[in-house]
Amino acid sequence: MQFDRPERGFSFRESGPIDMRMNPAMGTSAYDILTTASESELADIFFRYGQERASRKLARAVVVRRKAGTLPQTTVEFAALVSGVLHRSGRRERIHPATRIFQALRMAVNDELDSLREGLHAAAGRLRTTGRIVAISFQSLEDRIVKNAFRDDRRLNVLTRKPIVPTDDELAENPRARSSKLRAAERKAG
Repeated sequence: MQFDRPERGFSFRESGPIDMRMNPAMGTSAYDILTTASESELADIFFRYGQERASRKLARAVVVRRKAGTLPQTTVEFAALVSGVLHRSGRRERIHPATRIFQALRMAVNDELDSLREGLHAAAGRLRTTGRIVAISFQSLEDRIVKNAFRDDRRLNVLTRKPIVPTDDELAENPRARSSKLRAAERKAG
């Protein structure tokens, strides 16, 4: 739901502050990261969480704009900067170039991957015998964590060898589900 509220800064469909905090009252915003992180730290965030191959090029552009005092302050302006740096002319892109960068910043701001690992481990520990745990991920880094957490936890039997993905009917009803993958595991007896 936070993606539908421009003031939360998660989306570039409508203009809003570059915030992206799950709890807007706590922690460092995405804009704070853009204004304080070094070029190499930004490149690492864009590459690690967004899997962006041109992460160094974008990080350099952000730092140049920051030094010039022209760093964008809204989501729409920042998406335009990202698009200007990453757009590959003559190629039609499946997703907007800023999508992966917004994902990377959001994941860094909220420490999402470590939170996911901790949450899965804690949830598995609370299961009763034959209790089930189900996780839906929306991108490959999350899916890999879920897959490995279920596979490596000796307390669990994996129920989904391959992830369950949405059907065409589900996608017609909810286009946001296009990248979702569901995995499930069950607590072993004894």
